[in-house]
Amino acid sequence: MANETPAAEPGMRFYAAIWLVLIAIVGVEVALTFAHLPTTSLLAALLSLAVIEAGLGVMYFMHLKYERRALFWSLIPTLVFVLVMLNHLWPDAHRLLRMQH
Repeated sequence: MANETPAAEPGMRFYAAIWLVLIAIVGVEVALTFAHLPTTSLLAALLSLAVIEAGLGVMYFMHLKYERRALFWSLIPTLVFVLVMLNHLWPDAHRLLRMQH
């Protein structure tokens, strides 16, 4: 385990392909927005595409894919915990905003 060598990172061509995939996803998001879909299905589609975009960005451009798995499995639960905690604070923020009017 101590002599474990990290996997070789891909070249610039691979990162350019990932970038083109991200641009294509943005194009799909714009096309979906102009398609005038029902709000719930549009929201679900856009959120799904945003999660895929974020995952690609974090895995390849922030090089999380090439780190130890322990780092990955410590960051993702922490992110979920922070988002859940923020979810408990947002209703108070909206309530305070309504109280000011």
